[in-house]
Amino acid sequence: MRIDIEDLRVAYAGRTVVAGAHLVAAEGEITGLVGPNGSGKSTLLRTVYRHLRPAAGRVLLAGTDIRELSSARSARHVAALPQERGTDFELTVREVVAMGRTPYKRAFAGEDATDRDVVARALADVGMDGQAGRRFTALSGGERQRVLLARAFAQGPDVLVLDEPTNHLDIRHQVELLALLRGRHRTALVSLHDLNAAASVCDRLHVLHAGTVIASGPPREVLTPPLLAEVFGVRAAVVDHPLTGDPLIAFDHRTPAQPKQEVPSWR
Repeated sequence: MRIDIEDLRVAYAGRTVVAGAHLVAAEGEITGLVGPNGSGKSTLLRTVYRHLRPAAGRVLLAGTDIRELSSARSARHVAALPQERGTDFELTVREVVAMGRTPYKRAFAGEDATDRDVVARALADVGMDGQAGRRFTALSGGERQRVLLARAFAQGPDVLVLDEPTNHLDIRHQVELLALLRGRHRTALVSLHDLNAAASVCDRLHVLHAGTVIASGPPREVLTPPLLAEVFGVRAAVVDHPLTGDPLIAFDHRTPAQPKQEVPSWR
């Protein structure tokens, strides 16, 4: 399913956090949101999975305003891995992942064979199938991250909304998670701090700055040295990755850039 975000505005306590954002997450593609801290990435994602109601604009799921769908129907189509993740579940790993089947169950209905198969497959996908009986609270941060991703997979969604999904993961599990996203061929809207990961995994990027989308396009077209200097305040060269051919950003860790006062539009 395709996501269209049209003229979205979100405000907290009278302060505009997202200002008139327009962007598309095409069906079957991984669409990345990148930008400095405080640029509005998480706020925008929260409107997509209905945690926040926008002050103006709308989020369309396959042409339908997502606010017109029931909570259960929305949850069957869109699964989220937010940054504010509960860590106090007094449940086993398997029980947490099984929560992803809730949108498909009637009140007080028990598990069936389909539920059990879906949960087992989701745990295997994130490499946690051998940990199903452990308490969620006993897991490391990276393990919890993978369990919550498995819960999102268990929903069987058409769209995945992932806010910094590689947080707390070691490098091996970061690579495995990003490869897993590529292999699922589902529509995904993902915020990432790691620009090289974004350049590698995303089909299209949207750059946010001060709540506004200032650039959109394929990573190679968007992540240019001038934009990196203006938006992120870093000096960098963009070269071809020697193993994959993807854009690879080589940062100058010794000398920060001096961004101008006005951030231009890079569309």
